[in-house]
Amino acid sequence: MTVTQTDQTSPEPGTARSPGISYQELLDTDTRPDNVPPVLRWQRWEWLGDEDIPLERYTSRAFHELEKEKVWTRVWQMACREEDVPEVGDTCVYDICDLSFLIVRSAPDRIQAFYNACLHRGRQLREHDGNAYELRCPFHGYCWNLDGSLKQIPCEWDFPHVKAEEWSLPEVRVGTWGGFVFINPDPNCEPLEDFLGELPSHFEKWPLEQRYKAAHVARIFPTNWKVVQEAFMEAFHVVATHPQLLAGIGDANSQYDWSGNFSRAITPNGTPSPHLSWEPTEQEKFDAVSDRRLDEPPFVTLTDGMTARGVTGAGGRARYAAVLGAEAADRLSDAEMADSIYYTLFPNFHPWGAYNRIVYRFRPYEDRHDMSIMECMYLEPYDTSKPKPPAVPIHWLGVDDDWTKAEELGMLARVFNQDTFNLPKVQKGLPSLRKGITLANYQETKLRHFHWLLGQWVARD
Repeated sequence: MTVTQTDQTSPEPGTARSPGISYQELLDTDTRPDNVPPVLRWQRWEWLGDEDIPLERYTSRAFHELEKEKVWTRVWQMACREEDVPEVGDTCVYDICDLSFLIVRSAPDRIQAFYNACLHRGRQLREHDGNAYELRCPFHGYCWNLDGSLKQIPCEWDFPHVKAEEWSLPEVRVGTWGGFVFINPDPNCEPLEDFLGELPSHFEKWPLEQRYKAAHVARIFPTNWKVVQEAFMEAFHVVATHPQLLAGIGDANSQYDWSGNFSRAITPNGTPSPHLSWEPTEQEKFDAVSDRRLDEPPFVTLTDGMTARGVTGAGGRARYAAVLGAEAADRLSDAEMADSIYYTLFPNFHPWGAYNRIVYRFRPYEDRHDMSIMECMYLEPYDTSKPKPPAVPIHWLGVDDDWTKAEELGMLARVFNQDTFNLPKVQKGLPSLRKGITLANYQETKLRHFHWLLGQWVARD
């Protein structure tokens, strides 16, 4: 169902909207309105109810065990980028809860994934990413070929009961999309293409396989993984958490959509928050978008007739002309350059649309229900007539590390500090809540959609 902007006092559940300008109306003001991609005109939303979310989903070890059994061993999940394993023999370790998987480029055109355990006594075959010409256990020397077939048994005379044809490494299903490698431990799972649904069509104009990983930062948190993930699935928190952005972000005017296993939010930038009681100047809007603080000079000084969205669009087109070509870059709309278009593919994968570089992944830390990992990647376009630049290694931050230690994140690190300041306090406060989590009907659509899907997965036989 398509819902248009309505009065916020609308009596029908789920139909109320901010009284500010809608995202679709804002698109009509683009300096290149004919170049706005159809996918930004796409709207699909249905009300998913207003029931509270049970606290146990965030605080219970038993629910964590249920997620392990019903979700992490059955669902498609992003494990790495293809450029993380570009050459034959390249390996990447992907851990989820108490399971470890080894992603291997076993041939120039083949990527496989195995349970990362020696079949002799269970030692991890590899602990770190890197290149190998064989998969040899460091403990006793059992060895497998890159395709998982058994290569060598030390003292083979003492293992007459081991049959080579039965001792290949257990394999899990692999699929790729957008330059990402997905795995699924369930041999009976649906094809990745079916799981993705319409999502690939949303990125046809912005192919993620034509990007390379220019930054990859991971930080550990003392919170359940869903507490961290949900902080990055809505713009409702901006008014309290990021007040310095309000002059240039249409937080409450965001558009939310969902379809199948994915959801989307579009938060417009270069337009003021409807929470403000005053109208910012175009300079103030632009300075907010570029996160200029009071003691910092503007990146660009706007003159009469210039708008924050227009300047952001022009700057983005100039930046990408060298990569995409001047003609292709000139056809990009302001919306593609300015707005935050953030998707969530169940359960934990968050690619951003258009030419925003961000990709998030959230998951439990080790086998803990009360600790988690947040990862942020930057995917940069490159000149596809030249070889793809190498992927950067992951930069790990500990529980007590400041985001600004990851200088590669630029100004986003300061914003992350605001976001994540709240999260340990959420985890600490949840046990004192005498009821479930109460979500907004519209602005927390992505959270509602996630929990709607999660409920379906944990209820499966």
